[in-house]
Amino acid sequence: MTVKVLVYHVSQDDPKKNTARKLARFELATLFHKVAQIPRGSILLDPFSEKALSREDVAAAERRGLVALDCSWKKAEEVFPEARAKTEPRALPYLLAANPVNYGRPFMLSTAEALAASAYILGAREQAEAMMSKFIWGPTFLVLNKEPLDAYAAARTSGEVVAAQRDFVPDEPESAGGTTVEE
Repeated sequence: MTVKVLVYHVSQDDPKKNTARKLARFELATLFHKVAQIPRGSILLDPFSEKALSREDVAAAERRGLVALDCSWKKAEEVFPEARAKTEPRALPYLLAANPVNYGRPFMLSTAEALAASAYILGAREQAEAMMSKFIWGPTFLVLNKEPLDAYAAARTSGEVVAAQRDFVPDEPESAGGTTVEE
């Protein structure tokens, strides 16, 4: 299985450090620059979605694509409403970042980490490994999150992902810019 990986990219940060651009250089993601290019019916990674990404989303991700927004939060607040209207928004469950800027912080994933986690959860583990292999810290992301990723990938529905997430969220989660998915 292969997930069609798409990234709405607005070139707002250092191109040398941008993880989405690096995935695109290795032909592991397709970048586009207009919101109108987001495919109708695709899965949109949205940290504010009330539904968790799960195996229920496999068919849409294969056919229409898995979309990440690679832009500032200010721009994201403008883009999300328009993007939500034509997509199926999904949140990622609790995971820890391995990128050098946010190592060990929950929910503070790079675009590449979010996409790789999504592919893994959807059953495209080899694709996730290929994405993370392009970064020095990438394999660490998969090792750091192996147990939760395996649990989320084994879950069939959003509700099961949410139930599995409870095993990995600390009693007093840090305020790190994200929220756990609830259903």
